[in-house]
Amino acid sequence: MSQNLTGIGIRHKHLEEFVQQKPGLGWVEIHSENFSSLGGLDFEILLQIRKHYDVSMHGIGMSLGSADGIDQEHLQQVKQLMSRIDPFLISEHLSWNTTANKFLPDLLPTPFNDESLNIFADNISLVQDILGQQILIENPSTYFEYNNSSYTEAEFLNLLCKKTGAGILLDVNNIYISGLNNNWSPERYINDIDQNLVKEMHLAGHSVKEISAGNNLYIDSHDSKICKEVWGLYQQALSVFGKVPTLIEWDANLPELSVLLQEAAKIQVCMDKLGEEIGV
Repeated sequence: MSQNLTGIGIRHKHLEEFVQQKPGLGWVEIHSENFSSLGGLDFEILLQIRKHYDVSMHGIGMSLGSADGIDQEHLQQVKQLMSRIDPFLISEHLSWNTTANKFLPDLLPTPFNDESLNIFADNISLVQDILGQQILIENPSTYFEYNNSSYTEAEFLNLLCKKTGAGILLDVNNIYISGLNNNWSPERYINDIDQNLVKEMHLAGHSVKEISAGNNLYIDSHDSKICKEVWGLYQQALSVFGKVPTLIEWDANLPELSVLLQEAAKIQVCMDKLGEEIGV
């Protein structure tokens, strides 16, 4: 892993320009499903990028919370891509999106109880055994919470990772919007996460939709710059977890690459500020 811990999620629009510019980043992240064919122009460009940058693989289709288990064909596709890219991190979501061999186009939440814990643990353990590598689990963006949860989300993540040996991909924007949507403290959430489990962080923009007079829904839309409140939470997260690889996610209303790189540069500013505070 490069000493430069700043990364961006690389998307089709920026691939060729990224290769030409070779910006001063330490790593990039890809969505695993976008390159599962192991062919085509985008994949060839990715191989060029891999010569100069570390790469992480971030999946959206593993459905780790599915009671139906893991799709073995999908898992083998991830393993084959892994063998070509040699990623330094692999991550997935604390969610499910498949049932009865049907794929649902969203990352759906589960209650945080012992039944869900055992399903996630079995699926994560299987994935790590097949891939031969630790995976990171990303905390979800949620718009409601189940009444039959027996753990908080932070407690559930801690237990799950200790049970399986997985790590945590801490999405700071997800913490922010989930806290607003469900009326809990994002700051407390960060303090409740085990310091030793966080191996990567994500930052992203979000949108706000008014659903009734005075009531807003905060949506993890990845379509804008990161708000100052999320940057503030990121500074808190750095003080708790230390400097870990941190990524800017931007998936909709994609700006020019230069705008994305300007956002990414703020990560290093936050890390430098932490260094000043602790006298490094």
